[in-house]
This record gives sequence, structure tokens and C-alpha cells, in this order.
Amino acid sequence: MTRREYHEELPSTQQRALVLARAGAPAGTVVVAGRQSAGLGRSGHTWWSPPGGLYLSMVVPFPPRRAALLPLALGARLSEAFAVRFRIEIRVKWPNDLIVLDSRGTPRKLGGVLVDAVPSPTLGTAAVIGVGLNVAPIGDAPSQVRARPVALSELVSEPPSLYEVEGLTVSEVGRVAEAIQDPVEAEELLTLCRARLYGVGRRASVDGRPVGTIEGLGEEGELWCMSTEGPVAVRAGDLTVEESP
Repeated sequence: MTRREYHEELPSTQQRALVLARAGAPAGTVVVAGRQSAGLGRSGHTWWSPPGGLYLSMVVPFPPRRAALLPLALGARLSEAFAVRFRIEIRVKWPNDLIVLDSRGTPRKLGGVLVDAVPSPTLGTAAVIGVGLNVAPIGDAPSQVRARPVALSELVSEPPSLYEVEGLTVSEVGRVAEAIQDPVEAEELLTLCRARLYGVGRRASVDGRPVGTIEGLGEEGELWCMSTEGPVAVRAGDLTVEESP
């Protein structure tokens, strides 16, 4: 059962949900904000959070296996759900971004997923899954926003409400958190992640260092690349994909 806490403004839904998880919040607890003044991205990056976007964090049980697959799996399931509901094609950029390719094939960032693990008196270990999605038109992004953004309302003829996008997102978070704990369903999630992965066949760098050509995903969600010296498994870092193969 979902327990929802809404704020017109918060520094960060992720930080608030982490506090609640450490205090024993049950699985399904959701924190939503109309805007964030200090939204969190992966690796300490700031998540720009103007009004009109979806900023949500949800407490779920931490999976005993394949936890690193969580952000990719949620991104892939959201891309599938959005394809059905809004008829748009979304790809997953490792390790946690949702992107849409424009008419020139240039990736534009629609959203991202953040996962943190914390001790929980009720769940043992809780996973707090944060989701940020550009829903309404977002105007000019500040200079520190590295990826060119795009909003859902720019991609569909009838812009959805934040309420609808929130409901869809909460549903998919819950489904992924449950499915990843089942070996058969986890394999299905991995297959979907591989199908939705952006950049296969393109050269890539991680943290500014070339790692070779992207080949696909490993069993635990690691990114496999082929370098001049052989296969390379990438498990962390900021990925840059060359726009031309």
C-alpha cells in the first residue's frame, strides 16, 4: 500500500525518503515534491528541478541479488510503459538515464533514476528509488546541466498531467522492486534492459577515459565494452557515448 507525502518544495525528495526509511517507513512510502531546491543526481551531481517536473522517491525492500540492475530495470520498464501510453520511444543510457533521440539522432535527457540503500528497522535494508522526469516545458537549462533536456509535453500531442505520470511511475517502481527478487522475472528485466540500452556499437568513455565500443550489459547490470586490449566491464562512472558510431 502506498503512503504518500507531498511537499510544494523540498531540498530533495531522496534525502527526505532516506530519513523516513531509516526511521522505519514501510515499503511503498512515497515522497513527492513540486520542485526541489537541492535535487540529487548520481555521484553527487545536482538534479535541476524546476516546477512542472516529477520529483519522486519511493521506499522499497533492497533486493538480495542484482541490486545494481535496479536503476536500469526501472528505466527500461518506464520506457516500455511510456511507449504504450504515449507512443514515444525512450532508451536507457547506462547507468540510469532516460533519453529520447531527436530528429538528428542526438540524445536528449528525459529523466533519471537514483538508488540508495540504507538500514531500515522494518525492512532490514531499504532501497530508496528516486525518479526525476521532465514533464512540462522546462525553458532554458542552467549551464551546470550537462545533458540537453527534453520534456514529455514536447513529445506528445496531449500533455499528460503530473498526477498521471506519478501514478504510472509509482506503479512501475513497485513492479520492478518485486520482479527483481524473482529469478525468472529478473532475467526478463535484464532482457528488457538489453533491448532498451542506448549506445550499443558506439565508442564510449567513462569519467573521461576511453573504454572501447559498447557491447551490452552483463548479468548484474555492468556495462561491457570491447577495447583494443579485450573486453572491459564497467561498473561505475559517468558514461559519455560518441554520437557517431
